[in-house]
Amino acid sequence: MLSGMRAPERGSKSPMRAGGGVIGEAGGKGHGDVLGPRVLREYALVADGERGALIGPDGSVAWLCVPGWDSDAAFGGLLGGPGQYTITPADPWHVWGGYYEPGTLIWRSRWVGDSRVECREALAMPAEPRRAVLLREVEALDGPTRVTVVLDLRGRYGRYRMTDLRKQGGVWTGRSGRLRFRWSGAGKAREVDGRLCLVVKLAAGEKHAFVLELSDRDLGAEHPDPGRLWTSTQEAWSQVVPDCGDLIAVADARHAYAVLRGLTSASGAMVAAATTSVPERLQGGRNYDYRYAWIRDQCYAGLAVAAHGPHPLLTGAVRFVTERLLADGPDLMPGYRVNGSAIPGERPLRVRGFPGGQARSGNWVRGQFQLDALGESLSLLAAAAGLDMLAEEDWRAAEVAVGAIEKRWREPDAGVWELDNRHWAHSRLACVAGLRAIAAAGGGTAGGHGHRAAARWSSLADAITASLGDCVHSSGRLQRAPDDPRVDAALLQPLVRGALPLSDPRARGTVDAVRAELGVDGYMYRFRHDDRPLHLAEGAFLLCGLWMALAAHACGDRVAAAHWFERNRSACGPAALYTEEYDVHQRQLRGNLPQAFVHAGVLECAVTLSRDVRLGAAG
Repeated sequence: MLSGMRAPERGSKSPMRAGGGVIGEAGGKGHGDVLGPRVLREYALVADGERGALIGPDGSVAWLCVPGWDSDAAFGGLLGGPGQYTITPADPWHVWGGYYEPGTLIWRSRWVGDSRVECREALAMPAEPRRAVLLREVEALDGPTRVTVVLDLRGRYGRYRMTDLRKQGGVWTGRSGRLRFRWSGAGKAREVDGRLCLVVKLAAGEKHAFVLELSDRDLGAEHPDPGRLWTSTQEAWSQVVPDCGDLIAVADARHAYAVLRGLTSASGAMVAAATTSVPERLQGGRNYDYRYAWIRDQCYAGLAVAAHGPHPLLTGAVRFVTERLLADGPDLMPGYRVNGSAIPGERPLRVRGFPGGQARSGNWVRGQFQLDALGESLSLLAAAAGLDMLAEEDWRAAEVAVGAIEKRWREPDAGVWELDNRHWAHSRLACVAGLRAIAAAGGGTAGGHGHRAAARWSSLADAITASLGDCVHSSGRLQRAPDDPRVDAALLQPLVRGALPLSDPRARGTVDAVRAELGVDGYMYRFRHDDRPLHLAEGAFLLCGLWMALAAHACGDRVAAAHWFERNRSACGPAALYTEEYDVHQRQLRGNLPQAFVHAGVLECAVTLSRDVRLGAAG
């Protein structure tokens, strides 16, 4: 999922008046027209753990897959598919903005024109595995307003139009291919060319609620009450996101946690991102499907949460990783669907695609071996052990991971950037860090596994460390692989985790070389592809910049750590969502949205740098 350089890969309106506060209208675009894509920084995410929707600045749902993360899109405008669910001011002269309610993924779109209008958006929680419930409530804040509403559900990435449209008791029902829908709050809507359209007319302070239910199963007879749904959703968010009031950048840290929770299924699996096929570099052929759970990313997020405390997200991460280790052992795959099954192979999608990319689903990572995932799994389990959170089956999973490393550490692997199989230094270092961490945890009284097992794990870490002599550069720093003398920002991460003491000249030299060769104006690049300036090969990699913040902090340079953290956490839009890469020159987000491990990095940096603040206050 941490992909490298692989092979290339508004219309006219005709009002139809009706009585009351809602006016039916033949509005919106012509049948089958596609809403154009927006720059990524303008999208907001609402999510419930089982699926996520992107909301555009025009009030359109640009992306939503139902029933689950990697299902076909019901609204696929992000990739050029037809269909829409739009709530937007009828007055075109307005300025857009928005914000999240603190500690939630409840988003409020706001438009300012002749009056101010807000639309509150959320996916209802607690979530149901097969049914998505999209809540939208529009409000006129300080003056009368008219809002245009259009529903044009298009299942299977736009292939199926709405059929079987019926209205009963002010509620619309219908289908789009296998998907069934029920739309409440739109009783005055009229069918126009296969779509449902209306205008809501609101007085100052007045609200109007919509509930859209989507499922591939029968929706049942009970109509949902929007008030109860909003209350349960607010309560659910208040229970799953910690306060984070003890941290610096508290709003960003808490929001990062909320994003991670929104991307995490009831199985404990966290998808790497909510979307597929959003290119990392325009016309670069590098666009992939990230709607799956990568073991490595899961561990990064779990470690970030563990740094703050024994929160529920850590419990879920440990459960998912343990289940996969016990099931697959040395054949652990890099990633899985959120239900633990294998990721499907890649296939093209019959939509235009995000500009600069080719739409596809599935991911070829399923066939790779990534050694570092085994080491990261041990680091995750060790961190949970330090919080007294491991059960006996989790310790068995640790034994399985150690055995898998014993069996396979000498094999070449695809590495953190998922490139060609080589003896990557980072992969071995990740295993060393994980082995040392689990040995320290297992040799203590909490682990109960005794000094004999801990000694064996430490001995294996020593053997792997000794093998790294083939990755020591002539300058004394570490290099990417035995046959690749370049430095790599990925080497920072296992060094921060304790693979080598930072007093070791190899470690300190590596940190210095990464900063000097790959850092530009507070941003970090993964590695140098060729002789071109770094920014011409790819975007700055935000997670690497956050790793540099952690490395600077570990080396005792608190000012530099704060600099790296502040620079990289600013690389987002109004919704504070991060992508994998950041185009520094164009100040644009690049890649699938939102990228979970970047939010994990923001959270971990906030926790780590907050220790200085607390120590300073105590002094």
